[in-house]
Formats: sequence, structure tokens, C-alpha cells
Amino acid sequence: MNVEAGLALSAVITEALRFVATLMFVGALRMLGNPVSARRGLRLAGLALLVLLASVVTQPDLPARHLALIGVAMLLGAAFGFRRSMTLDLSAAPRMVAMLNTCGAMAATAVAVFVLMQARYSTFDARVFALLGCFVGCTAFAGSLYAWLRLGGRISRKTRFVRFQRLYLASAVAVLILGLLIAFSPKAASVLLPLFVLLALAFGVLMTMPTAATDLPVLISIYNAFAGLAVAFDGYVLQNPVMMVVGMLVFTAGAVLTRLMARSQNRRLSEIMYSGFSETRHRDYLEREREQRHFHRIDPHDAAYDLAYASRVLVVPGYGMALAQAHHKIRELTQLLDERGVDTAFAIHPVAGRMPGHMNILLAEAGVPYDAIHDIDDINHGFPAVDVVLVVGANDTVNPGAREDPSSPLHGMAVLDVARARRVIVLKRGGGLGYAGVENPLFLEPHVRVMPGDAAQSVQSMILHLKDIG
Repeated sequence: MNVEAGLALSAVITEALRFVATLMFVGALRMLGNPVSARRGLRLAGLALLVLLASVVTQPDLPARHLALIGVAMLLGAAFGFRRSMTLDLSAAPRMVAMLNTCGAMAATAVAVFVLMQARYSTFDARVFALLGCFVGCTAFAGSLYAWLRLGGRISRKTRFVRFQRLYLASAVAVLILGLLIAFSPKAASVLLPLFVLLALAFGVLMTMPTAATDLPVLISIYNAFAGLAVAFDGYVLQNPVMMVVGMLVFTAGAVLTRLMARSQNRRLSEIMYSGFSETRHRDYLEREREQRHFHRIDPHDAAYDLAYASRVLVVPGYGMALAQAHHKIRELTQLLDERGVDTAFAIHPVAGRMPGHMNILLAEAGVPYDAIHDIDDINHGFPAVDVVLVVGANDTVNPGAREDPSSPLHGMAVLDVARARRVIVLKRGGGLGYAGVENPLFLEPHVRVMPGDAAQSVQSMILHLKDIG
């Protein structure tokens, strides 16, 4: 009787801890939605993980070897994460996000495969949800891994979309057929499951392959939602309410973020996912644009004078700022301008950088006030009232061809209307193209000046000249 009472008490404690952890995850997600409380949200999420770990330890009849495996896995993961976070260059943060998403999707896939190989999960509904978890997890895993490789420059984009579209549809049909066979015939799982996994992985790669570089942040957000959905499916099969709730929270957050990013670009999700364009069209566009590349240059001395005597200055950061690690210098520059009475602010495109919120992270690290940062919907109408726009490493997100030129490969994507400002100063590493491989006619406008070179060094020179002005 005492043993039964002890087991019952352990079960009650386990469920109570799961309930508390679920509430903590909900609260953490709410905090993460606000930049001011985001750090507290991360701490709360970490504490929720510890509570969830305690709920695992209190489970009755949990073999000691399972606890040992859990401990080893957690130590390895914590060591890897801590080492990467301590040595991480923020310009590589998007790749890290894609890699972490890959790890989460891989874990969800492993759980689903384990379930499908176990005889005790032989009910039809359990197998269907496990197959769904396996398929979604494989898609997120392969897609995130491919995106990680592309962000690192290890794989180039493939633009022969017609051929890939056929493979994409063929793999989808094959996965569906194999899934039905496995669901209705559990005995066939040992033979068909490896093929099912391989086809699902191929589906994820083919889903990522044709996507334009500027749309990779949106696709990573989609895969984040997929990983959460896979965890929720696994939670249903394992009858784990925390996995179901947290998985659906991650899925919902990722889906909402994806929708907001698509709306901010004035594009449908299907246009983003299938944003491949023909090589001929792209080549003709580039040849036409390269015939007229004559930048109007400016030096740091003249740029400093333009900024010093402006009434309103707007900074538009891009991936070039992250690459040059110029965000701290930009913050110092805006502080000097603020001291002179210049009204300064920042405008961020939703897909600037290599992941959602990339520029926000950098500016927050530099100490830029949150109320000085504006998104595209808030700021686009105000560019005509801006005296000087300082574009730091942004290219595709300020390309007016996306709005004005139907032949541009970026046509239809919402961009920051910096060309409507009175004067534009562009800090640009060189004469190369943007990440999407598209020329930017903004740089040819008569009121636009380009300052080639490293952004951090250029801003430092402007700071020195600004101090000399007095």
C-alpha cells in the first residue's frame, strides 16, 4: 500500500510540475514578444526547462539508465550551446538560429521514428500522428540544414526551378503514399520507414532550394513553426501535455511571424516559398543595369557635414552593418548627432539581415533605445520629411526597382522608400550586388551618394570629422 501511495504521489508531483512548466513557457513566450522584457523571457524559459527536467526525474519507475542518458545528453547539449554562444559573432547569428532549429527538428524526428518502431504504439491514431511528426520534422530538419549551408556560403542557390518543382511534387506524392502504407500496415514500417524518412528529407531540401536569398529569413521562420508542430504531434503520441502545448506555442508564434513578414513585404507566402526566377530573366536584367553604373561618391568629411547640419537623420541598417560589426560605431554617431539637436531614428526592414530580428539584436546590443527603432509600416510614409538617410550595408531592402520595375526579380517585395528622402548616403563595401544578386538603381540617383569601404571604418571617420565640426 505504501508503495502504491508513493507511486501515486510521484505521479501527482510529475503532473503538477508539468503544469507549472507549461504556464512558465506561456509567460516566457509573452515576454519574448517585447524587446524590453525579452531577456526576462529567456530566463523564465530556462527556468521552465529546469522545472520540466524535475518532472522527468519524479516520474515513477523511471530506469536509472534512462536518467543517465538524459543527463549525458543534456551536458553535451549545454556544453555545445555554451561554447557556441560565448564565441558567436553576431553577424553569424542567423546561421546559429538555423542550426538550433535543425537540432530541434532532428530531435522531434528521432522521437517520431522511435515511436513508429515500437509495438506498443500500434494504434491507428498514434501511428498517423507519429508519421505527421516524422514528416514535418524531417522537412524542418533538412530545410533548416540546407538554409544553414546557404547562409554560410557553402551551397549556392539553384534557379532551375521547373525541374525542382517536378521533383518536389513527386516526393510529396511518394511521401503521402508511403505514409498511408505505414499507417495501415504497421508490419511494413521496418521496411518502408527508412524510405519515408529519406523522401521527407528530400522534400525539405527541394522546398528550400529555389527560395531567393532575401526570402531565407521567412523560410527559416516557417521551419521554426514546423519544428514546433512536430513536437506537438510527438507529444500527442506520448501523451505529454507539455510537449503538445509548447509545440503548438512555437508553431503558432512561428506561423504568426511568418505571416507578418509576408504581409510587410506585400507578398503572398506562396510567392516567397517559390521565389525562383529564370536565369535568362535575371541575366538580361543584370546586363541592362550594368551598362549604367556610375555612382556619385562622397567622403567621410562631406558626409559628416551633411549629417551635422540636418534636422532629421534616419539610419537604415542591413547585413553589411553586421558583417562590419559597425553597430556600436553607428550608436556613437547617433549619440553625437543627438547632442547637436539632430533628430535621429532607425528604420528596419523585416527581412534585413539573415533572420527575423537580426538588426534588432545588433541595435539592442549597441544600446539603441527601443522607441528609436521603427518598422517599415511606421516609417515609410515619413521619408519625404527626412533630411539625410544613412544606409549602412543595406541593399535589396532599399531597392526601388522592387516597386517601380516590373522586370526586376525583386518586383512585388515591399522596400524602404529611402529614395524619397532629400539626401541619401550609402555605406557600401564595394560595387558588388546585394545578397539577391540584383542591381540597385537607388545608387544611381542624383541625390544619392555612395561611400565605398568598410562600414565601421567609414563611420569612425565620420565621427572624427563630426567632433572637429564642434
